[in-house]
Amino acid sequence: MSQSYLEADRLNLFISKVTDYAIYMLSADGDVVSWNAGAERFKGYTPDEIIGKHFSTFYTSEDRARGVPHKALYEARTTGKFEDEGWRVRKDGSLFWANVVIDPIFGADDVLLGYTKITRDITEKRRTAEALHASEERFRLLVQSVTDYAIYMLSPEGLITNWNEGARRIKRLDFDDVKGSHFSRFYTEEDKLKGIPAHALLTAQREGRYETEGWRVRGDGTTFWAHVVIDPVFDSARQLIGFAKITRDITERRDAALMLERTREALQQSQKLEAIGKLTGGIAHDFNNLLNVICSGIDLLRATPLEPIKHRKIVDSMERAAQRGAALTGQLLAFARQQPLTLEVLDINNIIASFEAVLRRAIPDSASFVIKKSHVGRVQTDVSQFESALLNLVINARDAVGEDGLISLETCQAVLGENEVDQLPAGTYAVIMVSDNGAGMAPEVVDRALEPFFTTKAVGKGTGLGLSQVYGLTQQSGGRLLIKSAVGQGTSISLYFPVQATQPGMDTEAPGLDKALVVDDQPDVLDMTVALFQSLGYEAIAANSGAEAMHLLRQHPDIKVLFTDVVMPDMNGVALAQAARQFAPEINILLTSGYMSGPLREQFGDALAQFELITKPYRLADVAKRLRTAAA
Repeated sequence: MSQSYLEADRLNLFISKVTDYAIYMLSADGDVVSWNAGAERFKGYTPDEIIGKHFSTFYTSEDRARGVPHKALYEARTTGKFEDEGWRVRKDGSLFWANVVIDPIFGADDVLLGYTKITRDITEKRRTAEALHASEERFRLLVQSVTDYAIYMLSPEGLITNWNEGARRIKRLDFDDVKGSHFSRFYTEEDKLKGIPAHALLTAQREGRYETEGWRVRGDGTTFWAHVVIDPVFDSARQLIGFAKITRDITERRDAALMLERTREALQQSQKLEAIGKLTGGIAHDFNNLLNVICSGIDLLRATPLEPIKHRKIVDSMERAAQRGAALTGQLLAFARQQPLTLEVLDINNIIASFEAVLRRAIPDSASFVIKKSHVGRVQTDVSQFESALLNLVINARDAVGEDGLISLETCQAVLGENEVDQLPAGTYAVIMVSDNGAGMAPEVVDRALEPFFTTKAVGKGTGLGLSQVYGLTQQSGGRLLIKSAVGQGTSISLYFPVQATQPGMDTEAPGLDKALVVDDQPDVLDMTVALFQSLGYEAIAANSGAEAMHLLRQHPDIKVLFTDVVMPDMNGVALAQAARQFAPEINILLTSGYMSGPLREQFGDALAQFELITKPYRLADVAKRLRTAAA
């Protein structure tokens, strides 16, 4: 047997065993002349049943009526190949979707011998493709039906490739108007100049998503506030094939948010005005009472014959009224964190020990008062203001527990992390806590407890400034005040003060009997201040202007102390102090003013910081102490 016959036998054997393809031969007229295992498997005919029959047997009656089988053979014979897909019929009458290839076989002299026909059952593949197409169509219809979002695709270069109904509604443009144009057409000119469209695509490709809000331009030129999301689209090889862009018109939501913010601001302003009204009313009420005492006392002194005992009582009443007025002003300033403090480095436990008797006298004998002190270190604060703060807290606790109950005052040291307590920086703090087992406060009362003139006490039982003063003191001392309270569970108020590493020394040497130049443009204040300095043992010289003060300095070169008001016409106290220091470098200078140090620093800057400042109203002891500091 020749080699060619052996190869032909092997090829026939291979073809007969193939089961995934129907491979068979047709005669020149289209009759089946061979049949393999694949053809038998998915067409259902055995070789004996089909060989000799025309291949049109496998076509539907509709295709046979239209002459499709004959057209297939004709195209194969004339063009060299026929390929098609379509429905074919099995022996049992069921249909399958077939991929068909027909090739002609020519012999010598181009005589047609027949055809080779390869058929493959691709029904499942077609069903998958149809399902995918149906899914894509459903998705397309879904996207097209969305009207609240503009959903469209961009090419990798940013050109618009499709467009949904939401895009048409929001952008007010049909797809034919935008197809193939760059999506930057919807950006404002300012954004385009900044390169924002290109940045958006670059960010989406690099980070996998781009999201932002901003002004966009409609087709009619109007603008709207848009929420935009851009996602990159990659193929299976991770090659960028475009971008999916979703835009939503949120102009109404933005306008509503802005309106809400304006409403909140208006409400806050209204609340501020209400608070100012309460503050003004409270101040007017309390000061009217105090001024009534002073004014009535002045009238009595003028109208009453000289009776020293009665005059002394009247003067005492007037002094108490003036002291309460000064205390009220001090509480207001403390709340505003503008109270001038005399800061000293103090041992808190020593202050409490020396003040304990006063605190205990404020509590009825039937109530329990427990003091527990632990090592806390030294803090920098104003001793008198601190004592006043302690007394305020203890009195509030006394009012909360009534005749019976428990009040405790404890000190301890706490090491805090950053912002662990109300934004305090990390560090070591002395903690002073005053607690009671009284009725406690509701949350809304705790929220308002630090407001000036807010009080839960009966009319005439409290000004509502006690906690405000304590709050102001802790703030100015670099600390914080915390309130913990619940109805029926008592109240605990903790004061945090930063612990100081070192204690500066103090020189307490007395100024001695020296000359003092007192300057003020108000005659009554000048006379009173001269008397005050005389009571301290000074030879006081009065001047009612800066110019007169400089004249007196030249006449009395032995003047040791200059005490001058800051705000005066022509030559102010700071300018006078600078001129005096230049004329007499060794002179001790102390400035005074009824204005707070904050506004004065804004007006005079570093020039004011060169000198000691005492704020009106001042007491004899305050002046003496500051004079010792200035002389140091």
